[in-house]
Amino acid sequence: MTDKKAVILLSGGLDSATVLAMARAEGYACYTMSFDYGQRHRAELQAAERVAHQLGAVEHKVVGIDLNGIGGSALTDSSIAVPEQASEGIPITYVPARNTLFLSLALGWAEVLGARDIFIGVNAVDYSGYPDCRPAFIEAFERLANLATREGIEGQGFRIRAPLQFLSKAEIIQAGIERGVDFALTVSCYQADAEGRACGRCDSCRLRAAGFAAAAVADPTRYA
Repeated sequence: MTDKKAVILLSGGLDSATVLAMARAEGYACYTMSFDYGQRHRAELQAAERVAHQLGAVEHKVVGIDLNGIGGSALTDSSIAVPEQASEGIPITYVPARNTLFLSLALGWAEVLGARDIFIGVNAVDYSGYPDCRPAFIEAFERLANLATREGIEGQGFRIRAPLQFLSKAEIIQAGIERGVDFALTVSCYQADAEGRACGRCDSCRLRAAGFAAAAVADPTRYA
């Protein structure tokens, strides 16, 4: 077992699966973390468990957060429909403070594990316009991590790794294939059914399908 540990945020989608494969290829012992946060697309939690097993995570942890309690997003409030057409600005599928909370909990686990690196699959190219996917956010959180922790003050500190930041969806898919990701195990749809079958109409489905087409790779997505 390597002493080089990393915490990887694993949603069960193709981006985070690729990030896990990248971290493993760099020689990290990978500890994966998913969140049961009241999302309507709960099939992603089963997908994350499958991906963690396939890619050899040392430990896979699921943490509960009740973001459904504050609502404000089509992904956590069942009274808000998931849009099936592209929109301008920040879409209603944005979940308030989601990546801030996820990274904070990953930071806590990393400090407990003695892991210096935290990997997240955010992207600033083929994405939905979420403010907490931007490079400025990742840089700011890394500064916070090294101000707010014992390891940041007394140890080597933390690095927030976002290796997909400037890749297109097609490039992400190619990187995953090169590193052994089985994308058939992943779920990206915002309103996947209980069996993980995708709607084929939401923003996430459109980006995923376009990525496989651009990569000239057969799309293994199961559709309802």
